[in-house]
Amino acid sequence: QAQFVESGGGLAQPGGSLRLSCVASGSITSSIYKMGWYRQAPGQQREVIATMSSDGTTNYADSVKGRFTISRDNAKNTVYLFMNSLKPEYTARYYCTILSLGGRSWGQGTQVTVSS
Repeated sequence: QAQFVESGGGLAQPGGSLRLSCVASGSITSSIYKMGWYRQAPGQQREVIATMSSDGTTNYADSVKGRFTISRDNAKNTVYLFMNSLKPEYTARYYCTILSLGGRSWGQGTQVTVSS
């Protein structure tokens, strides 16, 4: 089992920035090979935003390329999402996720609301 502490969500104005953080803990964290972020807006499916493998390979959804940056501290089992140039359509609940030998695990999510 993995436990997650997610932080950094909240209210931001259009064009503003936020930084999300997620710390994973538990026995399965020793076998993490990918960490990332998904988001889910009301009435919509959960979608991948950004992922980062242990070798540093990153992938981004087209909708956030150039605006969001994912980074990771492997030693601390922590993943970050730097979100810039925020748009109202980015309003959603953002979920931290990991892939390990134990499969996929999810955090509880943190709400991001972009509104003036």
